[in-house]
Amino acid sequence: MDRTPWQELPPAARRAVEAHSGTVEVAESADKGVMSHLACTLHTASGPVFVKGTRADDVSAWVYRTEARVTERAPLAPRLLWQAEAGGWLLMGYEYVPGRHPDLAPGSTDLAPLIDALDVMSAAAWPGDVGKKPLPVRWGALIPDGRAHDLDGQTLVHTDMSPLNMLATPDGFRIVDWALACPGPDWADTAFTVPRLIHAGHTPEQAEALARRVPVYGNASTDAVSTFAHALLAVWESREKADPLPHRGALITAARAWANHRALTATWL
Repeated sequence: MDRTPWQELPPAARRAVEAHSGTVEVAESADKGVMSHLACTLHTASGPVFVKGTRADDVSAWVYRTEARVTERAPLAPRLLWQAEAGGWLLMGYEYVPGRHPDLAPGSTDLAPLIDALDVMSAAAWPGDVGKKPLPVRWGALIPDGRAHDLDGQTLVHTDMSPLNMLATPDGFRIVDWALACPGPDWADTAFTVPRLIHAGHTPEQAEALARRVPVYGNASTDAVSTFAHALLAVWESREKADPLPHRGALITAARAWANHRALTATWL
């Protein structure tokens, strides 16, 4: 997605932001992520703030509004500070969280706080006043036949557990970018993390051993997790076919390794 620099926002939009944040002294556009038309850290006299947004008439504007409502309820998420709509733009100000993207490789000291974060995330209920398709509806026909019930749940699931959406801080992990969140099983975010661990160098067995340290994943039905692994592979393969991106090949390879591993234990295959 084309990224709009702060300096190119209409003056009315910049004034509306500065009414909340104070005068912007330096603006740094984010160099990661692909979804937001505007994503930048604004340095002001009162401190930094992270701002993301899009044109108010964009078809995706509802995503930003919904993300803001979800983020207010999401564990480990940056605080939503304010919302502004002016100059034809919809803009959200979030707490700036200093941190680094974690290393998920075997032996990393980031693995223990990752497990702690996944445990915390597994306990958050989906906010009933926010309408989003639950995970089995989102994935639809890509779920193995007759297995959609395996993915039922009413937990607030992030669904995009890339290390780029994680920030390691001295106080533990923080999780950003909740735009793709939806209702799902309490173990789903841990399951989403398994292929990321494989991609980082773990074997499927090692990745699952780490995942089982999250109690809800350890207690999940074997068949349900196998359903998830096969559906996730189908979803990622479908996305790659529709919109090839350089990073997807290695992730699909990791997801396939996990699905093959799960095939050894699934009773419905």
